[in-house]
Amino acid sequence: MQNTESNKPEGSKQATVLMMQGTASDVGKSVITTALCRIFTQDGYLTAPYKSQNMALNSYVTQDGKEIGRAQGVQAEACGIQATTDMNPILIKPIKDMHSQIVVHGSPLQTMSASDYRSLFLTKAKDMVMDALGRLREQYDIVVMEGAGSPAEINLKNNDIVNMNLAGWADAPVILIADIDRGGVFAFIVGTLELLEPHERDRVKGFIINKFRGDVSLLEPGLEWLTERTGIPVLGVLPFIEEIKIEAEDSVALEALRMLNNDNHDIDIAVIQYPRISNFTDFDPLREEQDVALRYVRTVDELGHPDVIILPGTKDTIGDLEYLRNQGFEEAIERAIQMNATQIVGICGGYQMLGEELHDPYAVEAGEPRSAEGLSYLPVSTTFLKEKTTVRVKGSLAPEHALFMEAYSRAIAVEGYEIHMGETVCMERGQAVPLFHLQRLNGQVESEGWGTPDGSKWGTYLHGIFHNDSFRGAWLNRLRVDKGLSPVGRTFSTSARKEQEFDRVADIVRSHVDMKAVYSIMGIHK
Repeated sequence: MQNTESNKPEGSKQATVLMMQGTASDVGKSVITTALCRIFTQDGYLTAPYKSQNMALNSYVTQDGKEIGRAQGVQAEACGIQATTDMNPILIKPIKDMHSQIVVHGSPLQTMSASDYRSLFLTKAKDMVMDALGRLREQYDIVVMEGAGSPAEINLKNNDIVNMNLAGWADAPVILIADIDRGGVFAFIVGTLELLEPHERDRVKGFIINKFRGDVSLLEPGLEWLTERTGIPVLGVLPFIEEIKIEAEDSVALEALRMLNNDNHDIDIAVIQYPRISNFTDFDPLREEQDVALRYVRTVDELGHPDVIILPGTKDTIGDLEYLRNQGFEEAIERAIQMNATQIVGICGGYQMLGEELHDPYAVEAGEPRSAEGLSYLPVSTTFLKEKTTVRVKGSLAPEHALFMEAYSRAIAVEGYEIHMGETVCMERGQAVPLFHLQRLNGQVESEGWGTPDGSKWGTYLHGIFHNDSFRGAWLNRLRVDKGLSPVGRTFSTSARKEQEFDRVADIVRSHVDMKAVYSIMGIHK
């Protein structure tokens, strides 16, 4: 789908830029930016996303093994292009106690407190973010810039590099997005404008009201008042889109997932939602399976006795392991295994928790060195190292692993990505078998992941494992057969469904937003 010819407006030397800002967090900036990326691409423009600074625990690994915010990786996919670190030069990954890992152009720089980041880093960041934007503007026709939070956060404005200061540096027009579903939409919009400086307010060229439920004609008097009051047009009112299936980067999205109806499903899968859960998009394809209930649980009472318990990734493995124990999950998991033959799966940090021991001698995930006993379901030990592994990998299911019944044991190709600072080794190979054989960059084939011989307990560093259709289908069929259910054929293609969702959301935005006005705001007259 990628375009190969530039379609820049006549006379343009650099890409046109458009900035999407919001009246608050979680108003839909990322989704609408993704939709616009798709629309501009459909209309023949080489388009790229950009967010100078992103705070997220759901990250994305580029083809060259660098780490960026997941939203910009997904937006690049919507544009039909490869993601690069220029699309998100600064990624902030919260750890705990007001400290975060600062990732610059895809590689960890250091762990910093919020105050040190503001006083020591942000003051020097302008050139970095503008250089990245400049390179994008040389390569593309349109760059869709996404802000963060709200531009009216007074305490953050002096050192802002992601909202109005950035819009000024880039000379970008701004479209302001507001969420009507949370209430007070007109107050949000007018209040935001009132808190902007006059030159910032002049950059706002239009509003998009998002997540509207009901008859838009009943909203018309308010829209007319808003335009008269501000002199800025409402470009469109977007309906509330049920179950947006575009990968989210913020754990706020988990609240909506927790409310989904999970009754009357054959397979019950519970993902434990600890405080620093990361890359929960690993499990999105599972909730798309019609006979699977995928639940995110916070308490032992919510856990019950599912068919599978998944320990997901985390930015603080030892800290979230302590959380599990304090909440009583350790005993609850063991009860489920004993009473219901529940399978337990660990991904990345969850995989590390399944082992015998964890060691952080260099204080990678905390303020001081520490160690902890694992849950002891796998005979592995993890040590956290100074260097982070971020890499895309391909391989296949290890033939010696009895994860699947004989009828489904075949060459099952897998691919995914790794993001971790832990090195995990098996201490007793007679009690565990490797899960995957992966092709490394040096050409060597290495084992990755470990599991018990019966396949009831296993862990891997491979994010995105359930996006592999053959793997997911074979694994679920093993669960079905173990429950006395019939196996099923291939249910859907994850990659095809992703493309369909990009098109679906783009169609909704195109039909409810005045795209001619949007193009005009960018100086493109169609």
